[in-house]
Amino acid sequence: MRLTFHGGAGSVTGANYLLEIEGEKKPIKFLIDCGLHQGGHFAEKENFEAFSYDPKEIDALFVTHAHIDHVGLIPKMFREGFRGTVYSTPPTRDCAELLLLDSEHLLQKEAERERTAPLYTVIDIETAMRHWHGVPYHETIEYGGMKISFLDAGHVLGSSIVKFEIREKNISRSIVFSGDLGNDSAPIIKPTEQVEAADYCIIESTYGDRVHEEAMKQEEALEDVIEATVKAGGTLLIPAFALERTQKLLYHLNNLFEKGKVPRAPVFIDSPLAIKLTGVYKKYEHYFNKETRAQVKSGDDILNFPNLRLCLTSEQSKEINEVMPPKIIIAGSGMSQGGRILHHEKRYLPDPKSTILFAGYQTKGSLGRAILDGAKKVTIHGEEVEVHARRVAVSGYSAHADQPKLLHWLRSMRYSLRKVFVVQGENGASLTLAGKIKDMFAVEAVVPKKGESFELV
Repeated sequence: MRLTFHGGAGSVTGANYLLEIEGEKKPIKFLIDCGLHQGGHFAEKENFEAFSYDPKEIDALFVTHAHIDHVGLIPKMFREGFRGTVYSTPPTRDCAELLLLDSEHLLQKEAERERTAPLYTVIDIETAMRHWHGVPYHETIEYGGMKISFLDAGHVLGSSIVKFEIREKNISRSIVFSGDLGNDSAPIIKPTEQVEAADYCIIESTYGDRVHEEAMKQEEALEDVIEATVKAGGTLLIPAFALERTQKLLYHLNNLFEKGKVPRAPVFIDSPLAIKLTGVYKKYEHYFNKETRAQVKSGDDILNFPNLRLCLTSEQSKEINEVMPPKIIIAGSGMSQGGRILHHEKRYLPDPKSTILFAGYQTKGSLGRAILDGAKKVTIHGEEVEVHARRVAVSGYSAHADQPKLLHWLRSMRYSLRKVFVVQGENGASLTLAGKIKDMFAVEAVVPKKGESFELV
């Protein structure tokens, strides 16, 4: 059994792992995730390079969750000849289709910038969806004598840990891919499931060197920011990922307004994608955790409230400017790398009465990271924009597990683990987590490099 890291190694984005197993007649090749590399641009130059494997030789692709850095190159796989089956949970399939269609026009622009052909078209997305099967949690997929199953990662709706139980040369081995593990504080969705035993584990490390704020402080932090911004008569800008982050913010805002903890300032969701994805959440309410299902059953529309305004059209987006502050604007993209948030940042970042709230990870090279790191001026749509707005970051809003949660998740496997591979993190975060794993569990922990292969015996 061989594992090769074609993406997600030495980087937070671009998850792409190749698992090769010796079959009876020929090697079986599985991919786990096939994500877009992201950074200073929506799509980096790496995405336009040829795959370092032949897509036609891949037998099946298993998807942990719908974020673009995990699914963004799947249509390119089909464009280049892959015709195997894509497996994920049903919510992941539905969310991925929306996210891929939304990203297609951005990729067209990036292709023009790179003076190359687009990564893929809508036709390639449609082809991918025809080969994409939704599989519920804990239902076993049997493939060539192997068993594969999805467990709840607690990261976003439908997110999964993928477990492979493999028999090769009369030897049984199990390997687990964490995908992105959820934060303990996540409302709405169920908590991360534990894996009792595995021989090998590939674990993410986005926050492998950090500890989040306490869960209960998230809503309190949001309350404080709203109160301060409303009192100043400013606009609260929240760059938010359309999947999970927007729904979590809606959930907390609903609670704050219902309990009368903050003034009922108008809230604008200026993201057609986020609005559509919120519809997917409502479709899969049976995936919610027990507490949230009880709220829904009691008649509480947890993702809606009277002062919420949904902006689907560009005209509705422009009309936000006509509403005098105080007001709250939630828009994509989450790292300010594109989307409607840029228009609002251009307008309100120079305003010292306004606030920009970062409720998620800001990767190096992104506009969001530059603002968060204290840039006094930034360039938006080719224009220089001064930043006088207050900057606030609430780390607890991340959908990613922090270091204690990552270690807690590994603990149940510590006696069976032969090796752990630490991926999907900046170098410092990955190395820190690997060191902790070695110290706490006496298990070999490796931070692989892109393109590196390992024999799993």
